[in-house]
Amino acid sequence: MSSPHIPVLKNEVLELFSLCDNGVLIDCTLGFGGHTQALLSAHPNLDIIGIDQDEQAREYCKTHLASFIHTQRLKILSGNFSCQIQQALQQAQKPIVGVLADIGVSSLQLDDPMRGFGFHSHTLDMRMNQNSILKASEVINSYPKTELERIFRDYGEIKEYKKMASLICEQRKREAFSTAEQLSSFLQKHFSKHKIHPATLAFQAIRIEVNNELEVLQNLLISLENASLPHCIVGIISFHSLEDRIIKNTFKAWEQSCICPPQIFKCECGNHHNRGKILYKKPLTATPQECKLNPRSRSAKLRAFQFLG
Repeated sequence: MSSPHIPVLKNEVLELFSLCDNGVLIDCTLGFGGHTQALLSAHPNLDIIGIDQDEQAREYCKTHLASFIHTQRLKILSGNFSCQIQQALQQAQKPIVGVLADIGVSSLQLDDPMRGFGFHSHTLDMRMNQNSILKASEVINSYPKTELERIFRDYGEIKEYKKMASLICEQRKREAFSTAEQLSSFLQKHFSKHKIHPATLAFQAIRIEVNNELEVLQNLLISLENASLPHCIVGIISFHSLEDRIIKNTFKAWEQSCICPPQIFKCECGNHHNRGKILYKKPLTATPQECKLNPRSRSAKLRAFQFLG
């Protein structure tokens, strides 16, 4: 059973959830089922509810994970995990022992020239949910310069965000950007001195805007915080600093027992607000062997948290 997407940090995920048996795990980003298949195979008594907004990924899993669906060990929900997490929590027939989210772009999405994620794509799309309205082409060709500046500054952390927005606005007056390849070539021409491909951070910023990625992540964390999930382990894999920072700060807040303002000399909150513990002091990253086999795993970071019983 091969997959068009290589799941990152698979061994680390299996280790994280090694004691999660006889319950339900929610895979918030089912994708092409790499993590889910490995977990179901390793734990005969584990059930999984998988969520994905990509129709192509869901159809693949319905075929290639059909045996798990037939035995009712796998249920697949359609939609964004920010919206569908509540339904998944309600559908669980056993205690929820784990929640996994791999919030990167899949290899198939990156490599498919018609999806618009890659530098050489024939479209300018970048929608993870192809039923969504907003496309990358609208962002690049229609957003005001100030909005492009905001996106490149906040979502790409690009130092020359004003110059980038200005050049794009000047170019689109002459000719609209129609493909990702056209945009990446344009950026490479004007920002060629960067260590990484100059389109890397710009594409990241546009993709985050198109898919509302940071708000989706924050909504997931809020939903998990408000749910009653005793002993549940939460593992989240991120691929850039913006997401990792949100996850890191949220887990720290969940672990904090005293929530009094820093200027208060004596605790007045009762000092009993911690929701659990952070499982790794530092995020887990891919081994050199995995990076060699799958270069896209180099930027992956896995952080984990376990709620109190």
